[in-house]
Amino acid sequence: MKNTLDLGLIGNCHIGALVDEVGEIVWCCLPRFDADPVFCSLLREHETGEGFGYNTIELADQTGADQYYHANSAVLVTRLTDSRGGMVEITDFAPRFRQYGRVFIPVMLIRQIRRIQGAPSIRLRIRPAYDFGSRPCAVTYGSHHIRFVSPAWTMRLTTDASLTTILQEIPFFLEDQITLILGPDETIPDVISELARRFLEETLSYWHQWVRDLAIPFEWQDEVIRAAITLKLNTFEDTGAIVAAMTTSIPEVPGSVRNWDYRYCWLRDAYFVVNVLNRLGTTATMERYIRYLVNVAVGTHGERIQPVYGIDGRARLEEQIIDSLPGYRGMGPVRVGNQAYAQTQHDVYGSAILAVAHVFFDRRLIHQGDEALFRRLEPLGETAFAVHDQPDAGLWELRGALRVHTFSSVMCWAACDRLARIAAELGLNERAAYWQVRAKHIHATICSRAWNVRKQAFVAVFDGDTLDASMLLLHDVGFLTADDPRFAKTVEAVERELKRGDYVYRYVEADDFGVPENAFIVCTFWYIYALAALGRNEEARGLYENLLARRNRHGLFAEHIAPSTGEHWGNFVQTYSMVGIINSAIRLSKRWDSAY
Repeated sequence: MKNTLDLGLIGNCHIGALVDEVGEIVWCCLPRFDADPVFCSLLREHETGEGFGYNTIELADQTGADQYYHANSAVLVTRLTDSRGGMVEITDFAPRFRQYGRVFIPVMLIRQIRRIQGAPSIRLRIRPAYDFGSRPCAVTYGSHHIRFVSPAWTMRLTTDASLTTILQEIPFFLEDQITLILGPDETIPDVISELARRFLEETLSYWHQWVRDLAIPFEWQDEVIRAAITLKLNTFEDTGAIVAAMTTSIPEVPGSVRNWDYRYCWLRDAYFVVNVLNRLGTTATMERYIRYLVNVAVGTHGERIQPVYGIDGRARLEEQIIDSLPGYRGMGPVRVGNQAYAQTQHDVYGSAILAVAHVFFDRRLIHQGDEALFRRLEPLGETAFAVHDQPDAGLWELRGALRVHTFSSVMCWAACDRLARIAAELGLNERAAYWQVRAKHIHATICSRAWNVRKQAFVAVFDGDTLDASMLLLHDVGFLTADDPRFAKTVEAVERELKRGDYVYRYVEADDFGVPENAFIVCTFWYIYALAALGRNEEARGLYENLLARRNRHGLFAEHIAPSTGEHWGNFVQTYSMVGIINSAIRLSKRWDSAY
């Protein structure tokens, strides 16, 4: 079966796993998001019974499959049927619930397999790998467990199923229910089925309560809830980091070698995530991310901020090609690490300060920003001012020549503008005036050098003439008001040059790897934001409904979409794309008090 991105995501904010339509775990890194994948068939397809690095539950003579999430949760259910009417149900989840005054998030996946009807015969193939799929784990076992041993980590499968049927992969008739618990090499003293039942109930209860506390718009509630849960699953609770996606090396375009590792925290992406989650009322995620951000960014004391860091805050993410995995549908290379960490991207100063600014204005937060934190932010503002008219790689991380990118300059302006507002909030009038002067200077520079008179639009780079979809955010970050004629004209220019059918491309010029073929999904969402700001709501709603119809069966998006087929490409699940679902719904939904 050819791999697709029609996958479900389960996780608990410490680990995550992707499950395909027939219940195979095709991707799972343990013991955390950026670790070695123990299941990696997403990047190496296999024939039944061959190879290693996968986890399947095979129903003999299977003829049908259905899959869905338990409502308002991260618990995934797969139902498989055979030609004789037999049916099994697989419930997959990673435990997450409150216990002893804190959130319990073990490195653990639980698979419950239950007979629904008939006499189904199943076969379990549990074949973890290590060293990026190059080697099968060594196996030892006890009375109710199997240990899968690698040099870096040992995973234990605790089960009430026959160990012989698992070790020898013997088919057996499922009489009632069995439980598989994958986790660290620790003894589980409880009755396996009862522990799984309790963990499932507690996990469902946790997610139901979490969703109940969301401040969602009236329309598109199910879509927003699924997007919010998905964004939450991409947060690494231990440090507060937010990964851009769960995967590495899913190509943006077939055979393009645009294959990158997204299992790290981009400050830009994370800002958009915490901003939208904050709008939904999930302030705890934002608070944890700000602590992470203060440690990795503010701690540089004004030196260069990297665009991306490891989820543990490490700075060096050396990129290497992994030969042991052929790649998604055989389309390598597979990369681990991301050389973008060494790039110069000046928009990160704005992303950092915009994120931290919340603690100075949001009274819901326990820890409020004070003058000491403001003083730690000021060196970032000084750097932003110093580089606002200097060349960089830009938000699209071009690996060729550096240019002065308008969006980077706009975010440098945002850094100085927010520092002025923070200083005013703190009553530091002299500092507020100081940063206002700097913000005005950058604003004037951008208006002078990035406004193209011939095109009547803000363009991608200073003194240039090409368009870039990031200009659609000029109103969103506060650089232009919605009634500024230059904003409407810039949107019109983007429509003329970057819109292809119902999708907006990030740019259409050739880059380091040629001309972009697929649409970067979030750019169309940015266009929807712009249309809403301009009062063109009916157009925006039509485009929004079209995008929603292109999600996978579980309401999830990858990074790119092929306009002609609707097929997803790029790393999955892409946080940028999921942010767009929520932000668009908030902007376009009817008000609760006028909806009925």
